[in-house]
Amino acid sequence: MTLKSYIAEPIHRHKVEFWAATTIFVFALFSLAIGVSPNRYLFREAGIEYNYYEHYFFPQLFRYLLLYLVFLLTNFVLVPRLLKKQSLWLNVFLTLVTFVVVGMVVGVLDTYTKGYLFARFESAEQTYDYVFQQSFHYAFWLLLMLGLYTGIKYSGLYLLSNSTSIESKYNIITRDVLTAFVAWMVSVFLLLILNIGEEITIIWGLVSLSALIIYCYSFYSLLPKALHKKNPFRYYAIISALILIVSYLPVAFLMLLLFQDEDSAFGSSFFNVMFHMFITVPATWFLFKRHLKGNEELYVLKEELGKSTANVDFLRSQINPHFLFNALNTLYGTALQENSERTAQGIQMLGDMMRFMLHENLQQKILLSREIDYMLNFIELQRLRTSVSPNINIETKIQEVVSDKFIAPMLLIPFVENAFKHGISLKHKSWIRITLHTADNKLYFDVYNSTHPKQEQDPEKDKSGVGLVNVKQRLDLLYPKRHELIIRETAEEYFVHLTLQL
Repeated sequence: MTLKSYIAEPIHRHKVEFWAATTIFVFALFSLAIGVSPNRYLFREAGIEYNYYEHYFFPQLFRYLLLYLVFLLTNFVLVPRLLKKQSLWLNVFLTLVTFVVVGMVVGVLDTYTKGYLFARFESAEQTYDYVFQQSFHYAFWLLLMLGLYTGIKYSGLYLLSNSTSIESKYNIITRDVLTAFVAWMVSVFLLLILNIGEEITIIWGLVSLSALIIYCYSFYSLLPKALHKKNPFRYYAIISALILIVSYLPVAFLMLLLFQDEDSAFGSSFFNVMFHMFITVPATWFLFKRHLKGNEELYVLKEELGKSTANVDFLRSQINPHFLFNALNTLYGTALQENSERTAQGIQMLGDMMRFMLHENLQQKILLSREIDYMLNFIELQRLRTSVSPNINIETKIQEVVSDKFIAPMLLIPFVENAFKHGISLKHKSWIRITLHTADNKLYFDVYNSTHPKQEQDPEKDKSGVGLVNVKQRLDLLYPKRHELIIRETAEEYFVHLTLQL
């Protein structure tokens, strides 16, 4: 992803930024309604009569409005044009003019909010020089802050657009976490720009960042552990409470460094503990439970869809005219070589296999002995076809199993069919070895077969088939973390090993 790709589709991002800035602007206006100003005592120290509306309310109102409009102008008009290099020098000039105007307007407003300075300087001219010098420093600082905001915004967009690759490396860093972190950076930045107050900004930054950290730790570490406890919520609440209590003093000392006031520092730390205890911790529990419920529903839907798709594709690949034609060709060749005995045997085996596929194959689980019977019928039917060739060797070592073991139908036969399809050649020496046994409620199944180069005229030369793909999918769905499938191929041999927890 490049910077141009971020600028290309700004509509939704601009809506979010506009409403975020508007919300903070309205919040700043509400802060004026408190009726308390930080500069009151400075006027009293200077012995100058103080008027709240003249020396604080109206100047701050115009200041907030100016900053709000400047943010909209620079963020939505000037910065995008500068990044796209549209009329570059004109927009550079407009940017500089904007911040010169900001310096002048802020200087005029500060002559009211900082009127106490007139008592500190020898003349009004020196006071004006100092005020406007500070206002232009402020304008320059504001320019740097908006540049910083632009960097934060586009780096945040980069993180969000690459959240999938980041999450694959660091499980705890999800798109939701990255979104929340970017929102936190933007909110703290805007509070600094609007100059609402150092104490409010610090408390907001501390509480919101702590909430994000608690959410991440709880969601991806603490809550998964709590699920294994007898009372998950009680365990989670107690551990969270202990963590918050332990954090009280460190946070208080950190706030003391920032506030230089013990009451404010320890009060802010106490507020931080109470806020997370009664809001962040319960909210995280609620969101986690909703997340689990959504995952369970999604897993069930995927599992059912996977089973349906695998079964339909499997039946489509197994019950098809090719199978019937191959079986009939085998019986026809047998009838030409011998008379009724072998033909009757082949027909009987074919009938058993068809009954199995039409009835038992539709069940969720069947007896393992029935799955083995079907596989043995298939092997014997293939032996009828290959018995005329002395170069073909078929070996089976299949253990008899007890009747109480069950398995999903048609899990083993695809490997056997694949062996006969690709391992038998009537012109070259070929072999197939099949072994099966059970122990400790586990099934061990091995299939070896020779490999041969495919003929150019073979219509299925470049087709891989869907049998093995389907059986792998069914194993993942029906026996998750309860099977091991190993497939290896060399120039002369194809090998399959399956271990299955029954």
